[in-house]
Amino acid sequence: MGKRSVLNSASGGGMATETNGSHRVQFGTFEVDLRAGELRRNGTRIRLQEQPFQILSMLLDRPGEIVTREELRGRLWPADTYVDFDHSLNAAVRRLREALGDSAENPRFVETVARRGYRLLAPVNGTVIAPPQRQAVARPFWGRWWWVAAGLFAVLVGVTVGWHAGHHSSSTSRPISERRLTANASENPITDGVISPDGKYLAFADASHFFLRQIDTGETHAITLPNGFNAQPRSWFPDGTHLLATWVGGPREPTSIWEISLLGGSPRKLIEKGSWPAVSPDGSQVVFLTAETQSKQLFYMRSENREIWLMRADGDGARKLVGEGQDFFGVPAWAPDGKHIAYVRTRYSIGMPWIRNRVEILDISSGQIHDLAEMRGLGSTVAWTPDGRLIYSIEEPPPNQNDSNLWALQLDSAGFARGSATRLTHGTGLADLLSVTSDGKRLAFFRQTIEPDVYVTDLEASGTKLSPPRRLTLDERADYPYDWTPDSTSIIFISDRNGTYDIFKQRLDDSEPERLIGGPENKSVARLTPDGNGVLYLVVPTSATPMQDQTRLMRASLAGGPPQTVLEAAGLGNHQCARSPANTCIFSVIGPGSERFFRFDPEKGAGPEISAAAIKSLNKFDFNWSLSPDGQTLATTGKRGDETEPAILLFHLHDETQRSIAMPGWAGISSLDWAADSKSLWTTGFATAGTKILANVSVTGRIRPMLEENKMTLGWAIPSPDGKHLALWKASGSSNVWMVENF
Repeated sequence: MGKRSVLNSASGGGMATETNGSHRVQFGTFEVDLRAGELRRNGTRIRLQEQPFQILSMLLDRPGEIVTREELRGRLWPADTYVDFDHSLNAAVRRLREALGDSAENPRFVETVARRGYRLLAPVNGTVIAPPQRQAVARPFWGRWWWVAAGLFAVLVGVTVGWHAGHHSSSTSRPISERRLTANASENPITDGVISPDGKYLAFADASHFFLRQIDTGETHAITLPNGFNAQPRSWFPDGTHLLATWVGGPREPTSIWEISLLGGSPRKLIEKGSWPAVSPDGSQVVFLTAETQSKQLFYMRSENREIWLMRADGDGARKLVGEGQDFFGVPAWAPDGKHIAYVRTRYSIGMPWIRNRVEILDISSGQIHDLAEMRGLGSTVAWTPDGRLIYSIEEPPPNQNDSNLWALQLDSAGFARGSATRLTHGTGLADLLSVTSDGKRLAFFRQTIEPDVYVTDLEASGTKLSPPRRLTLDERADYPYDWTPDSTSIIFISDRNGTYDIFKQRLDDSEPERLIGGPENKSVARLTPDGNGVLYLVVPTSATPMQDQTRLMRASLAGGPPQTVLEAAGLGNHQCARSPANTCIFSVIGPGSERFFRFDPEKGAGPEISAAAIKSLNKFDFNWSLSPDGQTLATTGKRGDETEPAILLFHLHDETQRSIAMPGWAGISSLDWAADSKSLWTTGFATAGTKILANVSVTGRIRPMLEENKMTLGWAIPSPDGKHLALWKASGSSNVWMVENF
């Protein structure tokens, strides 16, 4: 937040009064500099965005009094600004509380007054505030979703970078308006949607229906499709009467591209094994992605999307444009002249702490490709407007890395950048899946939120049933469990509640965690040493380091002291140690199409490679493994021979033999974690389309389903050392379509 914007707001009467002629206001351990627009705690500056700072200033101006939501709306958003006010205000207050270390449940500074507004509880400049009559505190509603894939963690902990200096300093002066077009509940997220060329209609789908909505009136009609035809609308033809959709079948069925007429008639298949089609501006050609199977998700497409193809609008003449077998591609977008396409090329490895994304421009006639830009945190889709601007989304820097917003970059006719990028939106949640009208005046996109939290479930004495999971972490940030303390009373997890991902410990009977390891670097994969006296964790590359930099495996004592570097490796994706008295430790390195395993010593560093355990695969979901607590067996995921069903592969370290456990009826395995006794594994995956399942799989091959989740995302499950509990993460969120105009 720049100083100029703060001073301008202060002169308009929207900031706190400068008490006793001073521009500094104190409350608790905090000091606010109204002129500089800064918040400090015990002299240390705390980053706070403009809208949360303005809310704080209004509360400081009237300590102990209720500042209504309408007053905040009038100050923060002008009358001609179209935003989802409730969502945006809640997000701004949440960020203010995060900066203050406050909570809605037990407020020390900012109290929620149900259905009315907010009140500052702390004394200001030494003036004691009369205790208000306590009102019922508004508690957040935790929604549910189902479509985020297992690879999401690597994305969430990935660190983003801006697209040259223009990202931070440029802003558009046009009166951009932003409004939500759909309002589906979190239990029924929008799965796909695209705006019509004339900007009058939105075709969209949820889990069970296909709709057409008139944007200006909101009138909505369901489109009748054949029974069982699960269509995801993707691209309109220029005449606005028919469009292309991807048909998504079962979890192992290939997707296909279909033409749907809004005037009636049956859908017509254009091509098998294709998805994410985009119609050319003149309606004569279609570019699309190849996909043997298609996961029901939005941002992160399956590993089969490795090629971009071109065909005629009738489905004939299909030919490959680009694809080398190692990279993945985002949805292509046509240039206004119909001679070029833009797309995102991604080199993605599950378990890796980064994603390497770049935007490429392809000249269709010559086949020549040039790189436009490379960045982390880039969304999967781009749009190319009639006036030559490329629209894309990019994640916000910490501490708001769970949000992304839209930017625009002017291109010339050949697809080369001209000038700096300008920002289009300022919302919360992840923005992606873009579509633009033929006149370039309206752009539709998705806003999606995710909140992974740590849950605890207990294993009943019989070992055949789990108790209903209860939520342990009560913050509004991303939390991921990795280990337990040796006494099984506390969970070790990482969280971005302080901005960067730090390592925390929380007891099962506590409501707040204890931070074990902090600092400016992002941390991931926090696991205990074999003796339980220290924590081993990864430090991922930051925004200031090149993507080829090595990841560091660090060791820190639970008794305190500075952390030590154990080893460094490019592509270091995971590590795990057995439990005492065993002392086996293994780390893995992921490269193009392979994962290699190495032994290591937490004190001495890297050891020899376990070459016989190496994984060769182009499927990122196969780079998934767990070391048994007794240090004897390495479990990985994969397939048996030529079979299509997934399997658990057990590699015995003492004699380097291997055997497999088939998972019949499963579409895929997303996580593996050994039980405390080394006799079974806790496994999550997709058993049927849209249903995530947690099962206990014995080394003898018995598969026992233990938990199903149809709404929320279900992540991995970490068993406690005593075998009585599981720590797992589940994610809630929402998905709706938004629109910007006059951009």
